[in-house]
Amino acid sequence: MQGFLNLNKPFGWTSHDCIARVRKLLRLKRVGHAGTLDPSATGVLPIALGKATRLLQYLPGEKAYKATIRLGIQTTTDDLEGEIITTQLCSELSLAEVKSALAQFQGKIAQIPPSYSAIQVAGKRLYDLARQGEIIAAPVRTVEIFHLNILDWRPGNLPEVDVAIACGTGTYIRAIARDLGTRLQTGGTLAALTRTASSSFLLTDSLCLTDLEAQLSAGTFQPVLPDAPLQHLPSVSLPPTSAPKWCQGQQVSLDSDIFGILRVYEEGTRFLGIGQLGNNILTPKMVFEPIPT
Repeated sequence: MQGFLNLNKPFGWTSHDCIARVRKLLRLKRVGHAGTLDPSATGVLPIALGKATRLLQYLPGEKAYKATIRLGIQTTTDDLEGEIITTQLCSELSLAEVKSALAQFQGKIAQIPPSYSAIQVAGKRLYDLARQGEIIAAPVRTVEIFHLNILDWRPGNLPEVDVAIACGTGTYIRAIARDLGTRLQTGGTLAALTRTASSSFLLTDSLCLTDLEAQLSAGTFQPVLPDAPLQHLPSVSLPPTSAPKWCQGQQVSLDSDIFGILRVYEEGTRFLGIGQLGNNILTPKMVFEPIPT
């Protein structure tokens, strides 16, 4: 059982809950996930199975979300799970004002992650410190928003806007909701979140836990091939004479005009792992397959 599972995480489950359930269903010890989702969020949670857990670090970081932002409210956690700090009725707020403010979130932006987040400061996670009453501001980070489009607008005393967001790794959608409210001087918080894509996995292709259980009972479950989500990396092919040496951890010579981190195959078909190529020397970074015979 080697490869990936494109799981549709249910509402109310932590990412760790999902890992524990998948581990039990598959009777597999080595299970890991890419990109934590908050319990109140749903959608794509890529899960690595078996040796594929060692490939998680090479997955692309791009993600996409559908989010509902409620304006007029600010909370301790920047979503509806937290305590309300302020409430401001803003029935006069217009869609044009929201569009103008959202436009400022395109491209590379500075972002302060929520105080309730998994980021570590001095070896402790911020949400643990916050629950103990110690609120520490996370360091400012640069994140990238590729696309941000308004899907729907519902005016009222506490208006809501639905947005589609495509972003790079490390982006907190809760922080966007909070900062949008700050720019509009109304307060803002995340009301709902679904991840529609992560690391090349799409929501339309995902399995919920009941789907997984049904396929396992029927004997039809097949994990996503381990190299399928790695197509963003270039690839090279080793001849049968070099592949065994490379799989033993040895550097091999390879005449190629590409360089950097890449996928390695034997004769173009059998995925061997991840290598680093420079100056025509291919160095093993992660050997996935045993020595070819």
